[in-house]
Amino acid sequence: MKKKKTTVILALFLCIVTAFPVFAAGDLPRLVDGASLLSPEEAEELLGKLDGISERQQMDIVVVTVNTLDGKTPQAYADDFFDYNGYGIGPDRDGILLLVSMEDRDWYISTRGYGITAVTDAGLDYLSARFLDDLSAGNYLQAFLTYAEQCDQFIAQAKTGQAYDVGNEPKEPFGWLKFIGISLAVGLAAALIVTGVMRGQLKSVRGRTSAGDYVKRDSLRITESSDMFLYSHVSRTAIPKNNSGSGGGSGVHISSSGASHGGGGGKF
Repeated sequence: MKKKKTTVILALFLCIVTAFPVFAAGDLPRLVDGASLLSPEEAEELLGKLDGISERQQMDIVVVTVNTLDGKTPQAYADDFFDYNGYGIGPDRDGILLLVSMEDRDWYISTRGYGITAVTDAGLDYLSARFLDDLSAGNYLQAFLTYAEQCDQFIAQAKTGQAYDVGNEPKEPFGWLKFIGISLAVGLAAALIVTGVMRGQLKSVRGRTSAGDYVKRDSLRITESSDMFLYSHVSRTAIPKNNSGSGGGSGVHISSSGASHGGGGGKF
């Protein structure tokens, strides 16, 4: 009876493992383009980017594309692909994996270990918004490169102790520069129009040499004088707000392997 139970457990284990391609530990490809979305040249460029960031940050940054999820949810497929193929660096198996399935145009980002800290729920919304337009348009290489670069920035930011999260979203310097440039252009145009009109109205006016020339005789009589209080200074002290309910951080779930994962996804 004990031998029979052992055989059943072994069979179940083999079914789980063989559901995904397994690679030798330490030699895992960080790009698995099962849906053939990239040309050989594009795949080489992207793999170089993924390897460079992963080795520098000591965290696996992975891209996986498939034609079908084989009946799994995007979350389950991404988590299992990460876990059963041995991705992740260090004792906590730190990593971030982007899954793209062409069957129903699903995408999902699975995080594990320090990846959960680096990519919070709010951070995930920002990160995915950077590459989704290109992904939807079929610009796959650009979408994946943007994903990799964003992961690099998010990890670097998390290592400062202030991960991108609610109230600490990445800044948009180019957006502000564009806004300032447009504002200056509009202001300059308005100023030129106003000064042009004013100059046209002053063509018949002659300049005077004395301030008294601009005052009509007997038109100014001072009958009373008084002091008027115009300004006051008020000091205010800000009361710190309680942000305990801000909803930041990362939601965590347990994968079929028993590991903790964060992440999220959607359609493209």
